[in-house]
Amino acid sequence: MSDAPAHSRAPRWRRRKEARPAEIISAALDTFAERGFAAATLDEVAARAGVSKGTLYLYFPNKDALFRAMVRETVLPHIATAEGMLPAPPANASAAARTPELLGAVIRMMAIRIAGTAAAAVPRLVIAEARNFPDLARFYMDEVIARGFAVLRAILERGIAAGEIRPIDIAETSRCIVAPVLLAAMWKSALEPAGGAPIDLDALCRTHVDLLLHGMAPRGEPTGGRP
Repeated sequence: MSDAPAHSRAPRWRRRKEARPAEIISAALDTFAERGFAAATLDEVAARAGVSKGTLYLYFPNKDALFRAMVRETVLPHIATAEGMLPAPPANASAAARTPELLGAVIRMMAIRIAGTAAAAVPRLVIAEARNFPDLARFYMDEVIARGFAVLRAILERGIAAGEIRPIDIAETSRCIVAPVLLAAMWKSALEPAGGAPIDLDALCRTHVDLLLHGMAPRGEPTGGRP
Protein backbone atom coordinates (compact mmCIF):
# COMPACT_ATOMS: atom_id res chain seq x y z
CA MET A 1 0.00 0.00 0.00
CA SER A 2 1.32 3.45 -0.89
CA ASP A 3 2.08 5.92 1.88
CA ALA A 4 1.46 8.88 -0.43
CA PRO A 5 -1.26 11.30 0.69
CA ALA A 6 -4.65 10.67 -0.84
CA HIS A 7 -4.66 13.98 -2.73
CA SER A 8 -1.36 13.12 -4.48
CA ARG A 9 -2.78 9.78 -5.68
CA ALA A 10 -5.85 11.47 -7.21
CA PRO A 11 -6.15 11.13 -10.99
CA ARG A 12 -4.53 13.90 -12.97
CA TRP A 13 -7.82 15.11 -14.42
CA ARG A 14 -9.63 15.14 -11.09
CA ARG A 15 -7.01 17.52 -9.68
CA ARG A 16 -7.47 20.10 -12.44
CA LYS A 17 -10.99 19.69 -13.69
CA GLU A 18 -11.25 23.40 -14.48
CA ALA A 19 -8.51 23.03 -17.10
CA ARG A 20 -10.28 20.36 -19.15
CA PRO A 21 -12.26 22.59 -21.58
CA ALA A 22 -9.20 24.65 -22.49
CA GLU A 23 -7.04 21.56 -23.00
CA ILE A 24 -9.71 19.88 -25.11
CA ILE A 25 -9.99 23.03 -27.25
CA SER A 26 -6.21 23.15 -27.68
CA ALA A 27 -6.20 19.49 -28.72
CA ALA A 28 -9.06 20.16 -31.12
CA LEU A 29 -7.17 23.02 -32.77
CA ASP A 30 -4.11 20.82 -33.31
CA THR A 31 -6.19 17.88 -34.55
CA PHE A 32 -8.36 19.93 -36.90
CA ALA A 33 -5.27 21.70 -38.26
CA GLU A 34 -3.56 18.39 -39.04
CA ARG A 35 -6.53 16.33 -40.20
CA GLY A 36 -9.11 18.84 -41.38
CA PHE A 37 -12.51 19.24 -39.79
CA ALA A 38 -14.23 16.52 -41.80
CA ALA A 39 -11.58 13.85 -41.26
CA ALA A 40 -10.86 14.56 -37.58
CA THR A 41 -12.73 12.52 -35.01
CA LEU A 42 -13.65 13.24 -31.42
CA ASP A 43 -11.79 10.05 -30.44
CA GLU A 44 -8.59 11.64 -31.78
CA VAL A 45 -9.26 14.90 -29.99
CA ALA A 46 -9.98 13.12 -26.71
CA ALA A 47 -6.82 11.02 -26.98
CA ARG A 48 -4.73 14.08 -27.72
CA ALA A 49 -6.24 15.92 -24.73
CA GLY A 50 -5.67 12.92 -22.46
CA VAL A 51 -9.34 12.45 -21.60
CA SER A 52 -11.94 9.83 -22.39
CA LYS A 53 -14.45 10.45 -25.13
CA GLY A 54 -17.16 10.43 -22.46
CA THR A 55 -15.38 13.24 -20.63
CA LEU A 56 -15.15 15.25 -23.85
CA TYR A 57 -18.92 14.88 -24.32
CA LEU A 58 -19.49 16.41 -20.89
CA TYR A 59 -18.26 19.70 -22.30
CA PHE A 60 -18.93 19.50 -26.04
CA PRO A 61 -21.94 17.49 -27.31
CA ASN A 62 -20.62 17.14 -30.87
CA LYS A 63 -17.84 18.16 -33.24
CA ASP A 64 -19.70 21.27 -34.43
CA ALA A 65 -20.01 22.56 -30.87
CA LEU A 66 -16.32 21.89 -30.27
CA PHE A 67 -15.35 23.78 -33.42
CA ARG A 68 -17.46 26.78 -32.41
CA ALA A 69 -15.93 26.79 -28.94
CA MET A 70 -12.47 26.59 -30.50
CA VAL A 71 -13.18 29.67 -32.65
CA ARG A 72 -14.57 31.56 -29.68
CA GLU A 73 -11.52 30.77 -27.56
CA THR A 74 -8.77 31.21 -30.15
CA VAL A 75 -9.98 34.02 -32.43
CA LEU A 76 -12.75 36.06 -30.80
CA PRO A 77 -10.59 37.37 -27.93
CA HIS A 78 -8.43 39.13 -30.51
CA ILE A 79 -11.49 40.65 -32.19
CA ALA A 80 -12.57 41.88 -28.76
CA THR A 81 -9.12 43.41 -28.26
CA ALA A 82 -9.47 45.27 -31.57
CA GLU A 83 -12.90 46.52 -30.51
CA GLY A 84 -11.39 47.77 -27.27
CA MET A 85 -8.80 49.79 -29.20
CA LEU A 86 -11.49 52.02 -30.69
CA PRO A 87 -11.77 55.40 -28.98
CA ALA A 88 -14.87 56.02 -26.92
CA PRO A 89 -16.63 59.08 -28.36
CA PRO A 90 -16.90 61.87 -27.65
CA ALA A 91 -14.98 62.33 -24.39
CA ASN A 92 -11.69 60.82 -25.53
CA ALA A 93 -11.77 62.01 -29.12
CA SER A 94 -9.08 64.66 -28.69
CA ALA A 95 -6.75 62.29 -26.85
CA ALA A 96 -7.31 59.30 -29.13
CA ALA A 97 -4.71 58.08 -31.58
CA ARG A 98 -4.93 59.46 -35.09
CA THR A 99 -6.49 57.18 -37.68
CA PRO A 100 -3.16 56.13 -39.30
CA GLU A 101 -1.69 55.07 -35.97
CA LEU A 102 -4.88 53.34 -34.87
CA LEU A 103 -5.25 51.46 -38.15
CA GLY A 104 -1.62 50.37 -38.06
CA ALA A 105 -1.93 49.17 -34.46
CA VAL A 106 -5.06 47.12 -35.19
CA ILE A 107 -3.58 45.50 -38.30
CA ARG A 108 -0.37 44.59 -36.49
CA MET A 109 -2.22 43.21 -33.47
CA MET A 110 -4.44 41.00 -35.65
CA ALA A 111 -1.52 39.75 -37.74
CA ILE A 112 0.70 38.91 -34.78
CA ARG A 113 -2.02 37.34 -32.63
CA ILE A 114 -3.76 35.33 -35.35
CA ALA A 115 -1.40 34.79 -38.29
CA GLY A 116 1.56 34.49 -35.92
CA THR A 117 0.05 31.80 -33.66
CA ALA A 118 -1.66 28.41 -33.90
CA ALA A 119 -4.90 30.32 -34.50
CA ALA A 120 -3.69 30.83 -38.09
CA ALA A 121 -5.14 27.40 -38.84
CA VAL A 122 -8.69 28.56 -38.14
CA PRO A 123 -9.32 30.72 -41.25
CA ARG A 124 -7.66 28.02 -43.37
CA LEU A 125 -10.02 25.41 -41.92
CA VAL A 126 -13.07 27.59 -42.52
CA ILE A 127 -12.13 28.24 -46.14
CA ALA A 128 -11.32 24.59 -46.80
CA GLU A 129 -14.50 23.24 -45.22
CA ALA A 130 -17.01 26.00 -46.07
CA ARG A 131 -18.63 24.19 -49.00
CA ASN A 132 -19.24 21.01 -47.00
CA PHE A 133 -20.13 22.72 -43.72
CA PRO A 134 -21.99 25.94 -44.61
CA ASP A 135 -23.43 26.32 -41.10
CA LEU A 136 -19.94 26.59 -39.66
CA ALA A 137 -18.95 29.07 -42.38
CA ARG A 138 -22.00 31.22 -41.56
CA PHE A 139 -21.12 31.04 -37.87
CA TYR A 140 -17.60 32.26 -38.66
CA MET A 141 -18.91 35.07 -40.84
CA ASP A 142 -21.35 36.21 -38.16
CA GLU A 143 -19.07 36.00 -35.13
CA VAL A 144 -15.65 36.76 -36.58
CA ILE A 145 -15.77 38.42 -39.99
CA ALA A 146 -18.71 40.72 -39.29
CA ARG A 147 -17.19 41.96 -36.03
CA GLY A 148 -13.77 42.43 -37.60
CA PHE A 149 -15.19 44.42 -40.49
CA ALA A 150 -17.21 46.53 -38.05
CA VAL A 151 -13.95 47.55 -36.35
CA LEU A 152 -12.39 48.54 -39.66
CA ARG A 153 -15.52 50.41 -40.72
CA ALA A 154 -15.46 52.42 -37.50
CA ILE A 155 -11.79 53.34 -38.00
CA LEU A 156 -12.25 54.32 -41.64
CA GLU A 157 -15.41 56.34 -41.00
CA ARG A 158 -13.63 58.19 -38.20
CA GLY A 159 -10.68 58.92 -40.48
CA ILE A 160 -12.87 60.23 -43.28
CA ALA A 161 -14.83 62.44 -40.87
CA ALA A 162 -11.59 63.87 -39.46
CA GLY A 163 -10.12 64.49 -42.92
CA GLU A 164 -7.24 62.14 -42.16
CA ILE A 165 -8.05 59.88 -45.11
CA ARG A 166 -9.89 60.63 -48.32
CA PRO A 167 -13.43 59.38 -49.01
CA ILE A 168 -13.22 55.73 -50.03
CA ASP A 169 -15.41 52.67 -50.53
CA ILE A 170 -15.30 51.42 -46.94
CA ALA A 171 -16.57 47.89 -47.61
CA GLU A 172 -14.08 47.18 -50.40
CA THR A 173 -11.23 48.90 -48.56
CA SER A 174 -11.92 46.72 -45.52
CA ARG A 175 -11.54 43.61 -47.68
CA CYS A 176 -8.25 44.97 -49.03
CA ILE A 177 -7.04 45.58 -45.48
CA VAL A 178 -7.85 42.03 -44.38
CA ALA A 179 -6.44 40.27 -47.46
CA PRO A 180 -2.70 40.37 -46.54
CA VAL A 181 -3.44 39.27 -42.97
CA LEU A 182 -5.47 36.35 -44.32
CA LEU A 183 -2.65 35.50 -46.74
CA ALA A 184 -0.20 35.52 -43.84
CA ALA A 185 -2.42 33.15 -41.83
CA MET A 186 -2.77 30.77 -44.77
CA TRP A 187 0.97 30.93 -45.48
CA LYS A 188 1.99 30.38 -41.86
CA SER A 189 -0.40 27.47 -41.29
CA ALA A 190 -0.14 25.65 -44.63
CA LEU A 191 2.66 26.77 -46.94
CA GLU A 192 5.47 27.63 -44.55
CA PRO A 193 5.38 24.13 -42.94
CA ALA A 194 5.59 22.69 -46.46
CA GLY A 195 8.79 24.58 -47.23
CA GLY A 196 7.57 28.05 -48.09
CA ALA A 197 9.84 30.94 -47.22
CA PRO A 198 9.02 32.31 -43.73
CA ILE A 199 7.00 35.52 -43.62
CA ASP A 200 8.27 38.35 -41.46
CA LEU A 201 4.97 39.56 -39.98
CA ASP A 202 6.44 42.83 -38.73
CA ALA A 203 7.80 43.68 -42.16
CA LEU A 204 4.55 42.63 -43.84
CA CYS A 205 2.52 44.85 -41.52
CA ARG A 206 4.82 47.84 -42.01
CA THR A 207 4.67 47.52 -45.79
CA HIS A 208 0.92 46.91 -45.84
CA VAL A 209 0.12 49.91 -43.64
CA ASP A 210 2.50 52.15 -45.58
CA LEU A 211 0.79 51.26 -48.87
CA LEU A 212 -2.65 51.72 -47.32
CA LEU A 213 -1.89 55.14 -45.91
CA HIS A 214 -0.41 56.39 -49.16
CA GLY A 215 -3.40 55.07 -51.06
CA MET A 216 -5.92 56.63 -48.67
CA ALA A 217 -4.14 59.96 -48.15
CA PRO A 218 -6.26 63.07 -48.68
CA ARG A 219 -5.87 64.47 -52.18
CA GLY A 220 -2.80 66.66 -52.51
CA GLU A 221 -1.00 65.08 -49.52
CA PRO A 222 1.86 62.59 -49.97
CA THR A 223 0.73 60.28 -47.16
CA GLY A 224 -1.93 59.85 -44.51
CA GLY A 225 0.70 59.52 -41.76
CA ARG A 226 2.99 56.84 -40.47
CA PRO A 227 1.76 53.84 -38.45
